[in-house]
Amino acid sequence: MHLKIRVSSLKRRKRTGFRRKMRTKGGRAILSRKRRRESGKGKKRGYKKTP
Repeated sequence: MHLKIRVSSLKRRKRTGFRRKMRTKGGRAILSRKRRRESGKGKKRGYKKTP
């Protein structure tokens, strides 16, 4: 049995996802943070410059 899926909801599913995140700089930052967390490296902290 085939159910008609609303096009708008399908569009939303396509819009939100991996490809969408890769398009923006912020999205790539989110993905890299997620990858770091999963690999057990922890948060990336800004290093202090020594004068």
